[in-house]
Amino acid sequence: MNSVVLIGRLTRDPELRYTPDQNAVATFTLAVDRPFSKEKAADFIRVVVFGKQAENCERFLSKGRQAAVSGRIQTGSYKDKNGETRYTTDVVADRVEFLDWGDKGARNDGGMDAFSRPAPAAPAGGFDLPDGFQTLDDDDDIPF
Repeated sequence: MNSVVLIGRLTRDPELRYTPDQNAVATFTLAVDRPFSKEKAADFIRVVVFGKQAENCERFLSKGRQAAVSGRIQTGSYKDKNGETRYTTDVVADRVEFLDWGDKGARNDGGMDAFSRPAPAAPAGGFDLPDGFQTLDDDDDIPF
C-alpha cells in the first residue's frame, strides 16, 4: 500500500504547465511541521497534481496558504547536465483540499475568486421547495 496524507503550508505559488496533449500539471512544495521535534523543524515535500485539480491549485493556492494533500509517493531519477544521477521523491496527489481561503495575493485576473464573492440574493418569490418539504415559521426548536 502506498498512501500519503499531508497538511502543510505552500513555500511558493504553484507552477502550472501543460503536457503536449493539454493535460494540466501543477507542482508546489508543502512545508510540513515535524510533530515531535524539540526544535521547530519542517519537511519540504514536493507535490504534483494533474487535471482540473491542478488548475484549481494554481488559481486558488499561493505561498503561505495551508492545504491538505492525499495521494501516493512516487520516486524517480534522471541524469543532470553533468551526467550525474539525481533521485526524486514526489507526492502525486489524488486530492488537494484548501484549508484557508481568501483572495490570492497576486492573481492574474485581479478579481475576486468564487469564495470571496457575496452570495447571490434569494429570488423575490422565495425558493421552490421539493415535494414533502415546508418552510418553518419559527426555527427556535432547531438544535443548531
